[in-house]
Amino acid sequence: MPAREHPAFRLPFPALWLAAATAIAALPVAARDTAPAYDGTLSAFEYPHPRRQHAFQSQGQALSMAYMDVRPDAARDNGRTAVLLHGKNFCGATWEATIAVLVDAGWRVVAPDQVGFCASTKPHGYQFSFAQLADNTHGLLAALGVRQATLIGHSMGGMLATRYALMYPDAVSQLVLVNPIGLEDWQAEGVPYATIDQLAEGERGTTFDSIKAYQTKFYYNGRWAPAYDRWVMMLAGMYAGPDREIVAWNQAQTSDMVFTQPVVHEFPRLRVPTLLLIGGKDRTAPGANRAPEAIAQRLGDYPVLGRRAAETIPGANLVEFPALGHSPQVEAPEAFHAALLRGLEGGE
Repeated sequence: MPAREHPAFRLPFPALWLAAATAIAALPVAARDTAPAYDGTLSAFEYPHPRRQHAFQSQGQALSMAYMDVRPDAARDNGRTAVLLHGKNFCGATWEATIAVLVDAGWRVVAPDQVGFCASTKPHGYQFSFAQLADNTHGLLAALGVRQATLIGHSMGGMLATRYALMYPDAVSQLVLVNPIGLEDWQAEGVPYATIDQLAEGERGTTFDSIKAYQTKFYYNGRWAPAYDRWVMMLAGMYAGPDREIVAWNQAQTSDMVFTQPVVHEFPRLRVPTLLLIGGKDRTAPGANRAPEAIAQRLGDYPVLGRRAAETIPGANLVEFPALGHSPQVEAPEAFHAALLRGLEGGE
């Protein structure tokens, strides 16, 4: 289907950013540049809805997946379930605004934290794969009595959602990919491999400032808003806490998973209705920092990548937000959710 530009984002520098820049400059330094220390399951971080735990066995270990299961009241219930799959630098909690919008529209919403992330188990000696995480998620949904759902995957969650839809097509009513990474194969493009040990060493140096700097450059086109600080503190707090070593190690393992397990080559095999929601200012490209400059410069071109994906996925519908970045649901929630609800209804 042809791409559609959301009308709210035809102006390259909306006035909202001037206000955001002024507001963040007024914040105390301590509010911007420090983070609390959280344990490896974010037990002291407040989620927007009660956290529950799904206990299961995997790879010889007893594991637990944290999740939120939020239901509409009976009068609004449309009988449909949305499963929200977070990105690598995000958690189920980051979907806070999306959960509220979907529940208000009558959806039951399940938002898990994947094993190795956020409030879920940080396992030692675990072999991470998208197929394994899809199987874990499928087990969670089976335990909750969810036989079919709409999958909404953001960033790394888009890669996971794609793998899930390939493995369990009959369990997926619609696939929604929000700025998914993996629209290109970085290794095939010439990005050098980094070992898990090398990746872990880099992860150990992660701080509030380093997360913010990365997200400002690649996610938000060089502009920051105070609302983003909470999510940076959430991540930075785990790197500053008592479980920092296993947090860094699991993050390195999942970075390897992202790099070595592309899904882009399998897009033509998708057989579920697919909606792509793409912020055109996104430049996320894992590994680009270790690639030769000529290669790094051509990676993460989301306007090109989104359109190519829409042409490759059978019957895909593409909605573009040219002035938004990697996290349109965080950056401009009202416009993003309006487009999401239209897409879920099958409208144009």
